Amino acid sequence: MYIIRDIFYLKFGHFKDAKALLTEAKQSGILPQAKAFRFLSDFTGDAYRFIMEEGYDSLADYEKALGEELATDEWQKWYAKFKEHVERSHREILKEIM
Repeated sequence: MYIIRDIFYLKFGHFKDAKALLTEAKQSGILPQAKAFRFLSDFTGDAYRFIMEEGYDSLADYEKALGEELATDEWQKWYAKFKEHVERSHREILKEIM
């Protein structure tokens, strides 16, 4: 399985608003339909982070999700609101070996 982590570093003071948007996305069903999916926040280390972690059987499955699910108008509108709270981000793609 491939694990994709999108790590969002939030602007100071934006945690509550960004979390509310995540709740909105979950309730509206627009989050990616990965084999495994979860949102995490920091407990130690860099502060004010959200980590979107998705699991896919193959990179082709991940590419398909990017092209279909994240390209919808509903996702794009939601993401435009969410990214107002983000200072920077980066992505990690990991391969589960055990």
